[in-house]
Amino acid sequence: MINKYLAVCFGILFLTSTQGFAKPAPNFSLVNAAGTQVSLNDYKGKVVLIDFWASWCIPCRLSFPWMNDMQQKYQRQGLEVVSINLDKEPAERQRFLKKYNAKFTVLIDAEGKTPEQYKVLGMPTSYLLNRSGEIVTKHIGFKQSKTTQYEAEILAELNK
Repeated sequence: MINKYLAVCFGILFLTSTQGFAKPAPNFSLVNAAGTQVSLNDYKGKVVLIDFWASWCIPCRLSFPWMNDMQQKYQRQGLEVVSINLDKEPAERQRFLKKYNAKFTVLIDAEGKTPEQYKVLGMPTSYLLNRSGEIVTKHIGFKQSKTTQYEAEILAELNK
């Protein structure tokens, strides 16, 4: 009986302690389409939404209009949307961006080193960083039905 009680207590402790846990985001330095070097450190003090994507990713096509909207809506409050493209062929990325215009930062990682640092398992994968540069949420995939939740998470960080 005591063992079951302890197991329940430790389970509750584990669940409640991991919800508020934030860990530092791995730093990176990548180039944008213009060839300018951009580092995660450039966004110190901002709330950052990092999104990993590729041109072949169907849900990525749905996420771009939403990320454009978030960038426009919350940039003045300190949000920066930073997308990291993983296409090996520049032409694929360029075709995608011509069709799905990005009004936020697009960085290029054709070698795929950054997704290894972030342990990306599928695309799109997004990470929300607080103003201290810590990962506070991670989402694998993009669901239109969850955009209210995604936006609430962004607002919670902006309002801190």
